[in-house]
Amino acid sequence: MLDKQQIENYASELYDALRNQKMIEPLTERTPEITIEDAYAISSLLLQKRIEIDGEKIIGKKIGVTSKAVQNMLAVHQPDFGYLTDAMVVDESEVLSLTNKMIQPKAEGEIAFILKEDLIGPGVTASDVLRATDFIVPCFEIVDSRIKDWKIKIQDTVADNASCGYFVLGQQAIDPRSVDLSTCGMVVELNGQVISTGSGAAALGANPVSCVVWLANTLSKFGVFLKAGEVILSGSLVPLQPVKPGDYMSVNIGGIGRTSVRFD
Repeated sequence: MLDKQQIENYASELYDALRNQKMIEPLTERTPEITIEDAYAISSLLLQKRIEIDGEKIIGKKIGVTSKAVQNMLAVHQPDFGYLTDAMVVDESEVLSLTNKMIQPKAEGEIAFILKEDLIGPGVTASDVLRATDFIVPCFEIVDSRIKDWKIKIQDTVADNASCGYFVLGQQAIDPRSVDLSTCGMVVELNGQVISTGSGAAALGANPVSCVVWLANTLSKFGVFLKAGEVILSGSLVPLQPVKPGDYMSVNIGGIGRTSVRFD
């Protein structure tokens, strides 16, 4: 366990890295005794700095590291969660500047849930999630890590707000009850070439609804809840794709629709 000063120091270091596009050495290498609870405390302080210093507002939450493909890629074998703020939103019509905003970005295709009711754990079920969801949309999350060379353990990515970067939401609003979220197929293209495919079953071995269930119930342990109107990113269904200036990516999800993102 870390003491209060260590938690504050790491939160400040991560905030500085975020704002100045710097990489830092893994927290777990410098402080092997760091726990997941410590990491969430660091993440909370990091978020507080973004709110108090930069005026950002929380608009949702995300679950990360849900698919086996991503878990194996990062060698992190359990999910985590982070917070979404209004500063992370990228419109489909915008071009995301990697040079000015990011450090070592990777893009992933997801399904986003937009809530119309609160989800307050513990005890949230799949039926609760479907009932509380206003609609779902295709989504790109462009993750980024302030940890050098993505050499992360679960505590590193948790402390770093689940490696949050930016996200793009598609325009099609679909009732989640109208789609089989276990079998819906995802196709991701990079510069016009198919680079990966996946399905809803890649999400925690079940479907994206299971991810939102996990998130709602896990957050309740920290006194945090999913709120009406929030955007909930349910986790990648495909491997992470490193991106560079000039790249163009699109994702198409069967029965849900498509979205795209361009980088410079």
